[in-house]
Amino acid sequence: MKKKFQLGEFEEIVLLTVAVLDKEAYGFSIKEEIESRLKRSVSIGALQSALRRMENKGYLTSQKGEGSTERGGRPKLYFRITSIGMQALDYNKNVRLDLWNAIPDSVSKSLSYD
Repeated sequence: MKKKFQLGEFEEIVLLTVAVLDKEAYGFSIKEEIESRLKRSVSIGALQSALRRMENKGYLTSQKGEGSTERGGRPKLYFRITSIGMQALDYNKNVRLDLWNAIPDSVSKSLSYD
C-alpha cells in the first residue's frame, strides 16, 4: 500500500469537494457543499486544518482572490486539486473498489438492505 496516498475519510471528502467545485472552491463554499451533500455539520476549523494539511502534502494548491467589501477587504483563498491530489483520490477509490469486489457472493446474498 502506498502510504503517501492514504487519505482519511474527511480528507477524501474535502479533496473530492474541491474537485467538484473546481474554480469556486474556497473555505465557505467547500463547507456548504459538504454539508449539503452529506447532511452533516462541518467545523470551519477542522476544514481549514485539513486544507492546510493537504496543501502541505501537495494534494492542493491555493491562490488568493480579490478582496471584497463584504469580507472587510480580505481576499478569499481559493483551492485547486493537483495531479498528485487526483492520484491520491484515484488510489483510494481503487482500494475501496477492490474491497467491494472481494466480498463473496455468499455474504452479499445472505444480507438484506431493509
